[in-house]
Order: sequence, then structure tokens, then C-alpha cells
Amino acid sequence: MSKFNPSTHLLVGSLVVIVFFILAPNLVSAYRLELLTIFLINVILAQSYRLMATTGDWTLCHYILMGVGAYATGILAKMAGLPFYVVMPMACIVTAFVSLLFAIPLSRTLGFAFFIASFAMGEFVRHVWLKFHYPFGGARGINGIPKHEIGQGGEWYFINFWDSRNFYYFALVFTILTLVILFRIDRSRLGNAWKSIYTDRELSESIGIDVSKSRVIVFCVSGFFAGLAGSLLAYQIGSIDPQNFGMVEMVYLIIWCVVGGVKTYWGPLIGVLSMSVVFELTRPLAEWRPALFGLILILFLVLLPGGLETLPTRIREMLNKTSKQREAG
Repeated sequence: MSKFNPSTHLLVGSLVVIVFFILAPNLVSAYRLELLTIFLINVILAQSYRLMATTGDWTLCHYILMGVGAYATGILAKMAGLPFYVVMPMACIVTAFVSLLFAIPLSRTLGFAFFIASFAMGEFVRHVWLKFHYPFGGARGINGIPKHEIGQGGEWYFINFWDSRNFYYFALVFTILTLVILFRIDRSRLGNAWKSIYTDRELSESIGIDVSKSRVIVFCVSGFFAGLAGSLLAYQIGSIDPQNFGMVEMVYLIIWCVVGGVKTYWGPLIGVLSMSVVFELTRPLAEWRPALFGLILILFLVLLPGGLETLPTRIREMLNKTSKQREAG
């Protein structure tokens, strides 16, 4: 009888997931494909937020940073008429710069003060979007963001991103690149240094880690990828509504990470997947959804504070404890 090999099962499971996402446009309806595209964008956002959380900094402005990337995309694509291969990198850079402006004062705060200060900064930016009609469109936002094409020539296009299938694969490529890059960062010396800040800030300083500088860097890197998610979202929807970057959406992001967990790299992926399923199943209960999600958040914080990623370990510990009690009895 062969032994259980977790690595083999993980590899097989990963291959099944990859094959599904590659074949998804041929397996699901157009509506489901749109949901999968949004899911990929949310994965980028959640993983970038988890990167920041490795230092112990949980912010309330990460969704605003996503909005910065979306607005930068709308302004550059619609008003400046720039192509997507110029717009998307610039949107990410603009978001990283705004993140730097946020991070410098925030690096002087800790804990609850950091949490509240990040919320205040995010709300300031959101109200700027609402108050200034030019170039942000005021309360109406920005509409009619042009889709992009590759290989334009007269009436012929090599790749036309008005097609939802093409855009899905476009988002899938960027999601995979983001996951690979963030995975490499998580396993690097830099990533380990950021984790040590969360474990013991004073000890990290004693071994030569510049804590303030590291917090600023991780804020900017996570902001860069939040800007990428915002840019993809702007192209996907074709419009920007400032109301879509409010406190409710930020709470959803926190719930993804709390439900999935942030201790391991895969926690946010589990959180986004599970809560996306819950979100779709509760569409008939839209009015009750905030209360339901709040209840889910409380239950996980009390009963499973490590998130779903810790559930297999806890089940294994319970089974071992039960078997030992039986043997002792």
C-alpha cells in the first residue's frame, strides 16, 4: 500500500487547477467567464495585501491604491489616448509613488494608529476623486475607457480584447506572473526579513534590519501590484465608479485574508476562492450580505484565527489527540 505523499497530491491538484483555468473559456458560460476574470483580479489584489501583512501592517487603504491604478489607467487610456502597454506600467508606477507618499508618514505609526491613519489617507484620496470633476470625473467617475488591441491594422486585429475570452487570458497571464513574482519574494531573504519584523520588531532591528525602510519598501511593492489589479479592472469594466472603492470593498478584502489566512503564501488564494463562492451563493440575499460577511469574520477570528489554511493542521491535531486518548483508555 503506497504512502500518502502530500507533495505529489499538491502537484496533481495544482495541475488540475491550471488545466481548468486554461480551458475555462470553453467550459463555462460568458457570465461565469466574467466572474472568473474578476476572480483573477481579486487574487492579485489579495496576494499584494498579504505581502504587506507579512510585516504586521494591516491597512485600510489598499483598495484605494487599487483605485489609484484604475484612475491612472482611465486618465492615460481615455484622455491621453496611450496604448495599454504604456498605460499599465505607468499606472503601476503611479500607484507605487502614491504608496510611497502614504508609507513615509505611516511608517512612523504602529498598530491601531497605523490602521486608523491608513484609513484617513485612503478616504482623503477617495474624496479628491469625488470632488474634482477634472480629471477624475467627480461622482460619475470615468466612463468609456477604450479596450486595447494587439496588432491593429485597418479592420484586422491580431488580438482584440473586446472579446471576453481574449481579455480573460490576458488577465490570466498577469495573474500567473504576479503569483510567481510574489512567491519568489516571499521565499527570498527580503521576504524573510519582512516576516521577522512581524515576529519580533526589536530583534529585527538588533540584527541590522532597517524596520522603517523595510515597511516603506513593502508598502510600495504591494501598492505596485494593487495598481496592476486596478488597471486590469478598469480595462475589464470599461468605467470607474469612485463608490466602488469604499469601506465595504476594503472590508471584503480583509475578510478574504482573514478567512484564508496570511501565514502561508496560499492563504489569500483559499480566502478569495471560498468567499467568492459564498458571494455568488448569497446574491438573492444582497441586503443581508454585509451582516453575513460580518458574522463570518467574527466566527473566523474567534474559532479559526489562522484561517482555512490552518484547518488541516487542526484536524490532524484533533485526530492525534483522540487516538492518544483511546490508546490511554
